[in-house]
Amino acid sequence: MDTQDAKRVLETALICAQAPLPLREMLVLFDQQVGADTVRCLLDELAIDWKDRGCELVALASGWRLQSRPEMREYLDRLNPEKPPRYSRAAMETLAIIAYRQPVTRGDIEDIRGVGVTTQIIKALEDRGWIESIGYRETAGRPALYATTRHFLDDLGLASLDQLPAAMDGQVPMSSLHGLESAQPSLLEPADAGAQPAAADAPEAPADDETPAPVDSASPPDRHAANA
Repeated sequence: MDTQDAKRVLETALICAQAPLPLREMLVLFDQQVGADTVRCLLDELAIDWKDRGCELVALASGWRLQSRPEMREYLDRLNPEKPPRYSRAAMETLAIIAYRQPVTRGDIEDIRGVGVTTQIIKALEDRGWIESIGYRETAGRPALYATTRHFLDDLGLASLDQLPAAMDGQVPMSSLHGLESAQPSLLEPADAGAQPAAADAPEAPADDETPAPVDSASPPDRHAANA
């Protein structure tokens, strides 16, 4: 297979993929006829090919993905005018703490926030695929340790946690999580594909003194789906 044919196959796979494609899956496309170095070069070429288009090729934590550019958001939103899910400020503070201090226990989060963390908050973040339990702390009660997932990074358009904005004076910047609700994984997946159960979007119990607050949808980069 020549490189032009391989490039066409790779581009087609990226357009049709419903999730970021890791390198190992791209290699499966070519049945050992194309090596990893060649695929990386083809990805660089495709990134240049799409440079002046409405979509861009980006590297994320889970792999490579074609996604719409931020300036296309205004137009694409007209196809899906529904308001994004709303998460309480308590939920977003909890997510930010996990992102910057991971791995952490529920008790760690409560110590930092100064208020209790409901089971509903943890479950909402788990249901959305943004956090997961990665083990237990070897202390009394063996509390679960929580960390963010690759899906969390994909939804923020990041390849690694190192790309999160630096915390200032030990403060966790919630603004770094702005725009998570606008995340959609591919060019072709429908706007409502992969939607989480309503429980993930429900307002938190009034145990916290927080009121529901939307996550700012004006975030870089835009991951809005461009339906073909």
